[in-house]
Amino acid sequence: MEILEKKIAYLEFVNDQLSSEIVYIDDLLKKIGFEGGLATIKCVAEEVIEEGS
Repeated sequence: MEILEKKIAYLEFVNDQLSSEIVYIDDLLKKIGFEGGLATIKCVAEEVIEEGS
């Protein structure tokens, strides 16, 4: 049981780190002009991919 608790604690730590990075990147994108942050850049990336197909 202790091993599972350690793995869960590690995964929670990693999740917190990744969540913080996503918030940070979203904020940076908004600051450079992507009004909707990650949502906007995702749409732009999908359009670029569609145009390339």
